[in-house]
Amino acid sequence: MHTLPFDTVLIANRGEIAARIIKTLRKLGLRSAVVYHEVDARSPAVSMADTAIPISGHTPIAAYLDIAQIIAAAHKAGAGAVHPGYGFLSEQAQFATAVIKAGVAFIGPAPETIELMGDKIRARNFVQSNGFPVAPSAIEEDDPATFVSRARAIGTPLLVKPSGGAGGKGMRIVRDVHALEGAIEQARSEGQRYFGDHRLYVERYIENPRHIEVQVLGDSFGNIVHLFERECSVQRRFQKIIEEAPSPALSPELRKRVCETAVGIARAANYQNAGTVEFIFCAGEFYFLEMNTRLQVEHPVTEMITGIDLVAEQVYATAGRELGFAQSDIVSNGHAIEVRLYAEAPERGYVPTSGKVLLLEYPSGVRIDSGITQGQQITTAFDPMLAKIIAHSPTRTLATATANHAIQGIILLGCETNASFLARILSDESFIRGQFHTGYLEENPHIAAGNSATGLPAFLASAALLIRQVRESADAVPALHASLGHWRN
Repeated sequence: MHTLPFDTVLIANRGEIAARIIKTLRKLGLRSAVVYHEVDARSPAVSMADTAIPISGHTPIAAYLDIAQIIAAAHKAGAGAVHPGYGFLSEQAQFATAVIKAGVAFIGPAPETIELMGDKIRARNFVQSNGFPVAPSAIEEDDPATFVSRARAIGTPLLVKPSGGAGGKGMRIVRDVHALEGAIEQARSEGQRYFGDHRLYVERYIENPRHIEVQVLGDSFGNIVHLFERECSVQRRFQKIIEEAPSPALSPELRKRVCETAVGIARAANYQNAGTVEFIFCAGEFYFLEMNTRLQVEHPVTEMITGIDLVAEQVYATAGRELGFAQSDIVSNGHAIEVRLYAEAPERGYVPTSGKVLLLEYPSGVRIDSGITQGQQITTAFDPMLAKIIAHSPTRTLATATANHAIQGIILLGCETNASFLARILSDESFIRGQFHTGYLEENPHIAAGNSATGLPAFLASAALLIRQVRESADAVPALHASLGHWRN
């Protein structure tokens, strides 16, 4: 029996994160409800939840951004709390406020904290004013008329970023000042499309840094702790692909400095609930990048090395409980690596892929956080991530080998994925030695290109035809043609 002030939680999200949250809610003795667009009707989260409520929109993404529909669904499900997951409305203070005004608890920090730290522009100003280092930057809303000239004055290379951005969406690197205005317009358009926020800022782009982030937890009693750092430098187009904990780049002294800085930033913001402070790290120095006021995609690696369920801690913090541990109680154990399985073709410029999942089998011996199931249609309506494979071992070498073995053991027919690409990264000597940075894949284009002479497509096609469901699908006569009977011309 749970002793929480609510018994049902609505998950305002989809895919693997919705399914992952449901697992913890079950463990806590809570009922789960999910909203879903019709394209997700056959997804695992919909079948796992105690209640599933359909929502609609002019696009699938629009449905998951419809605050009124989600709050109506929470009331319909009798939910006492809403968990936003990540992406969509998770860092929208307007959403958190609307949920609370509707008499429902919001599983996350207070709306004013989201507004402060979730807004990349305000967060940078706040962190800098509290004495923490940030990169040189220009913020559009400070003076829109001079934004372009102020950005040019910083000097190239520049990074154009939407204020409400996440997941790399809308970000543009500018190496030629003549391309700046075009990049600004593209970033503004994507920021409005994905986050409903067209505001921008530009910062000095640091070439080839490491991307280090620190997981923090805070409660309503003023307690704030870190759960160590995560290394997130293996990226393509600013989208993380592989994450691990701990970072192979940090010495014990640097780790202590980075983690204590993250706690200092969170404490200055009076942060409550789970959050992540992100840093750019280069040549022994680091500076604030942004703070994500939500659960991160890569949170499982932290859970694996600490044994702490971050979703459960989010629920407890929302329920007003004090943290059940002090900083000295949190111990890092072993090494964890997470790889993201995407519906995309790295060999063809990371183009998104789609199709019906005809056969799906995951390997054993690793943690799998999956958002798909056999028979489900994979579309290009959402972010292409299908699942996360997380390996945890006593050492980084063993974790890398375990993750590599697992990714090569995935069987997914019907939709092209980046599995072979992930295996090539995990087999690359630079990755194995821990010698990489955010420009690693751009410097090594052969990893994405692969080897087209292997005959793998023909091999997979032959293997697929050995499966009865695939043969039956290939031999099936479309209904329109079948209706013609035995008629011949």
